Amino acid sequence: MRTKNLIAIGILFSVVLISSCKKTPKAAEIEKKTGYQGQGKSPVVSTEDKPIQKQWRGVWAFNDSITFFSNRFEGARLNGVAYDGDDHYTIWVTAENTPINVSPWYAFQVWSEEPRDITVQLNYQDSRSRYYPKISTDGKNFKPLDSTNFKSINPGEGEFGIKAAPESAELTIRVNENPTWITAQELYTSSVVQEWVDSLSQKPFIENYPIGLSKEERTMHLMEINENEEAKKALMIISRQHPPEVTGFLAMKSFIETISGDTELAKTFRQEHTVFAVPLMNPDGADNGHWRHNMGGIDLNRDWQNFNQPETRNVRDFLVEKDKDYEFVFGADFHSTWDDIYYPIDTTVTGEKGKIIFDWIENISERLPQKQTNISASDEIDPTMVSSKYFYVHHGMPAIVFELGDNTSRPFLKEKGKVAAEEIMKLLMEE
Repeated sequence: MRTKNLIAIGILFSVVLISSCKKTPKAAEIEKKTGYQGQGKSPVVSTEDKPIQKQWRGVWAFNDSITFFSNRFEGARLNGVAYDGDDHYTIWVTAENTPINVSPWYAFQVWSEEPRDITVQLNYQDSRSRYYPKISTDGKNFKPLDSTNFKSINPGEGEFGIKAAPESAELTIRVNENPTWITAQELYTSSVVQEWVDSLSQKPFIENYPIGLSKEERTMHLMEINENEEAKKALMIISRQHPPEVTGFLAMKSFIETISGDTELAKTFRQEHTVFAVPLMNPDGADNGHWRHNMGGIDLNRDWQNFNQPETRNVRDFLVEKDKDYEFVFGADFHSTWDDIYYPIDTTVTGEKGKIIFDWIENISERLPQKQTNISASDEIDPTMVSSKYFYVHHGMPAIVFELGDNTSRPFLKEKGKVAAEEIMKLLMEE
C-alpha cells in the first residue's frame, strides 16, 4: 500500500476523519475536506411514471416578422418568447416536470432578416441561471459566449453552487439571416453521439449494437471493446443519465478513446479485458431538451433498485446476461455537477476489493495536481437506487459515480478522461 499522502501533490488539502465509522487505511488516507462536498445523501423517491410537459416546437416571429426564434431541432428547450421592444426579448425555459434538480437546460436558434444586435433575457421555472451560455453558428462547434455580452441579473449571494448563480441573465447576440444557436452546453444529441460511436466502431475490435429501446422508442446502443475473445474480465461504463451533463460525457468519451487507442498500454490491456459502454443512457431526454428526467418523468439514477424505466432495465438485463460469462472488475458512471467530484463506495463496505477505486483516485490526482480532488464516499448500499451501488451489490464490481464540473475546461476534461483510463488500466493489470 502506498504511504504517500495526497497532500504532497501541491494542493493544500485538509484531512477530515469521519467519526461515525472506522475507515480502512486507504479510505481514511484519501478522504479530504475540500471546496465542494457534493450533493449529500439522495432521498428515496418513487420511480413510477410521472406526467411530463413535452414542449411545443415551432418558430416565434417578432418585430414585423424580421426576427425569429426556434426550438425545432434535437436538444432544444425553449418554452416561450416575448418581444419587449428596442430589440430586447424575454424567453422562458420550463422543466419537463417537477420536483426536479436545479439544472435549467436551454437551447434555441435565433436569426434576423436584418443584421442587428439583440438582447435576450433568460428566465426559468423555479430555478437560477446555472449554465453559462454557449454559442454556435453551425450547431456543431460551440464556444462560450464572450463575457462582454453576458450580464448577470440579481447575482447570487452564496459562494458556490446554485446560491452563487444569478437569478437570470441577459445575453447580447449579433444576429443575421443565418441561425445562431445559444445553448446551456454543447449539443450532444442521440444522432451526434451515434456518429461518434459509429466512427470509433470502425476499429476491428469495437462493435456497437442495440440493447433495447427507450421510453420514446429510441434505440439504446452499447459499445463493446473486445480484442480477445478469451478476455473475460470486464468493465461497465455508462454516461448521460441526465441530459445536460455534457462534461461527464466528454470525459467518458476521452476515457473510451484512450482504452481504444494504439498505445502499448491499451493494446496489452485489451488482451485481458473487455469493455462495455452505454454512452447515452437517456436519449429521449437528450433529444427533447430535458433538464434531468427521461420521458417517464423519472431521474434514471434513482431507478437502479425497482427498474421501472426501460432505460435502466435494458442495462440491467444486459449485465445479468453477461454476468454468466464475465467477471466485472470495474464500473463507472460519468456525470456532471458544480465541480469535479468522485462518489466512491467506502471501503468500510467494500473492504479490500474496493481499494482499487481509491488507488485510482489517488493516481489521477497525482498526475493532475492542478485540479482539486473532491471526494464524497458513501458507506450505505441499501437501497441500491443509483448505478454504482447496483453495479457493486449485484455484479460485484468496484464502482464509482465520476462527476465533472459544469465549467471544467474542455481540454482538461479530455486530459482527465485520458489519465483516468490509463490509471485504471495499469491498476487492473497489476491485480
